[in-house]
Amino acid sequence: MQRNKFISLLGLGSLSLAMVSLNDLFRFSSSLPNTEKMPVLFIGHGNPMNAIEENSFVDGFRTTAKRLPKPTAIVCVSAHWETKGTQVTSMEKPQTIHDFGGFPDALFAVQYPAPGSPELAKTVQEILAPTPVTLDQHWGLDHGTWTTLMHFYPKADVPIIQLSLDYTLTTQQHYELAKKLQVLRSKGVLIVGSGNIIHNLRLVDFRNINKENYGFDWAIEARELTNKWILEGNHQALIDYKKQGNALQLAAPTPDHFLPLLYTLGLQEKTDHLELFNDKLVAGSLSMTSVIMSDKL
Repeated sequence: MQRNKFISLLGLGSLSLAMVSLNDLFRFSSSLPNTEKMPVLFIGHGNPMNAIEENSFVDGFRTTAKRLPKPTAIVCVSAHWETKGTQVTSMEKPQTIHDFGGFPDALFAVQYPAPGSPELAKTVQEILAPTPVTLDQHWGLDHGTWTTLMHFYPKADVPIIQLSLDYTLTTQQHYELAKKLQVLRSKGVLIVGSGNIIHNLRLVDFRNINKENYGFDWAIEARELTNKWILEGNHQALIDYKKQGNALQLAAPTPDHFLPLLYTLGLQEKTDHLELFNDKLVAGSLSMTSVIMSDKL
């Protein structure tokens, strides 16, 4: 790809190259062939036990994986990595993080040894400029990433980096930051948001935790509204979810699990179509609703 064209695609225009060093960016871009535009995912990751259980949600992950071209690498935005300032994992071998408690030893024994990609991490750092992005050497792959992607790529043979959620940003700023990642889709990079649109752990109904597609009235309302807005492309309603009434307030009492959805939607272009999968409620106050977005649907 020509240097000027790549700058244009990144939206850098006349930005001084003295302000943003693009050496690593061009080296990485030249090492990867242009591809057809990759799909984008939002994954409702749910219970960490999905890593070792066989259920309808795991079936949904595997079925969706068959619809995806094999990516050159993955950028995952997980609900479980919140930081002050934006960070991106940049180690060669990210650790498998068991960031939970009270589960069987079999779950803690699981390792997902997917490689990292320092080159892609540096590329993301440059693409997101002038937003400062720290190259992280300590985090790894948390359960929002590995418990789901292990079903998409069980051989752990696709490099994965994680992009953190800066808790100082507004929902609009998260959405705008996501847009800058668009160029990676034409380099074979799969971008994944991992969270849960409805995620209120304080109100979980443990008595009905195994009941099929069970949700409280407010959760049913929240799912109907969010699904409608997702399929209509009404991104602003979702960006402004805190203003959308009591059902949405209960659905996302904290922003961490909702924000990864905005990273997926921020990458939607006019030619992209959306489909939902794993669209079920769990234990009254949780949803597993997931999204695949592509211009091939």
